[in-house]
Amino acid sequence: MNSHGPRRAVVTGIGVIAPNGLSSEAYWKSVREGLGVLDRITREGCEHLPLKIAGEVRGFDASSLIEERFVVQTDRFSHYAMAAAAMALDDAGLGDDPEEPFDIGVVTAAGSGGGEFGQRELQKLWGQGSKFVGPYQSIAWFYAASTGQISIRSGFKGPCGVVASDEAGGLDSVSHAARAVRRGTGAVVVGAAEAPLAPYSMVCQLGYPELSTVEDPDRAYRPFTSGACGFVPAEGGAMLVVEDETRARDRGAAVRAVVAGHGATFTGASRWEESREGLARAVREALAEAECAPEEIDVVFADALGVPAADRAEALALADALGARASRVPVTAPKTGFGRAYCGAPLLDIAAAVFAMEQGVVPPTPNVFDIDHDLDLVMSRARPAELRTALVLSRGLMGSNAALVVRRGDESAR
Repeated sequence: MNSHGPRRAVVTGIGVIAPNGLSSEAYWKSVREGLGVLDRITREGCEHLPLKIAGEVRGFDASSLIEERFVVQTDRFSHYAMAAAAMALDDAGLGDDPEEPFDIGVVTAAGSGGGEFGQRELQKLWGQGSKFVGPYQSIAWFYAASTGQISIRSGFKGPCGVVASDEAGGLDSVSHAARAVRRGTGAVVVGAAEAPLAPYSMVCQLGYPELSTVEDPDRAYRPFTSGACGFVPAEGGAMLVVEDETRARDRGAAVRAVVAGHGATFTGASRWEESREGLARAVREALAEAECAPEEIDVVFADALGVPAADRAEALALADALGARASRVPVTAPKTGFGRAYCGAPLLDIAAAVFAMEQGVVPPTPNVFDIDHDLDLVMSRARPAELRTALVLSRGLMGSNAALVVRRGDESAR
């Protein structure tokens, strides 16, 4: 606690690498316009697999954004995270090699780690022999690699960690960062980025019954509809700078949003009916921590799995937690336009929520035109609205549920 009262954790920087944009500005423009970029997977070695449609990051050149010594020892998922982290730091006005390196930490969430790098090195092992396997095989695949490389690259020596709690770990990581800030850390670079479109990684995903194998990009991912047939995976993600509010204001940084409340539960893999109770409980916990009434929620960024039982459970969970407000609050799921990036998905939703609050508009849900649930789902085009508080939801395929409440920051940040 400082002389100004309890420490508040605020967002001062955002960086995005996504299928629909290689910067925050490009990402938000696409999300606001409701553009769909789902398309056929083009990665070598994936042509024969039943998964045909995904949100693929195209045009990304790691060597133009990251030093070669980092590129050669890291997987694509770390390339995305490092590039997004650099953008977030620039947005926050923080540079590398800080005067107080122990005052800045790094936390990432990860789903599967560096599958592409790992597959390549294992192919060398079995095809050419152990002498052809590079030394970085031991670290590049590791789910904590992005945290390590971001901290090393920028010289950050504060509290560092990785959250491995399913897709919902994306929200959990932001809560973890906020708690570190409230306990005394000056700032935390936090987020998640995934790269699940290598052959090995894709084969691993084929065991998910929730995965959509529809080959029409416009119909492959349509949550809350009668045609819901699962989700479409995606690459990319987002990184944030979460900082102590007083510290941010003292150095003249704009407060883009406040991390107000978080809740998390666990209800078991693929038990979507049971996720209703777990998700509702997570929402109530997030509202309680944020000291936020259901009537204060101005927009909901839905988990939107695209599985009928899961969609029904989510709609009912909102009704359970928000009461009468659930049928009136605008709900959106921009990810239907670019795919579900596992742990990166809720980070992309947080980024979109911050932009939406700054610009006073709820982005649409691409490819969804009719729904089967009692939700005010924003479809077709963006909807102008006064947005002060957003609720972001996430569930994982292994049973994690999470909710995060974020509030609008300074008017100057708009």
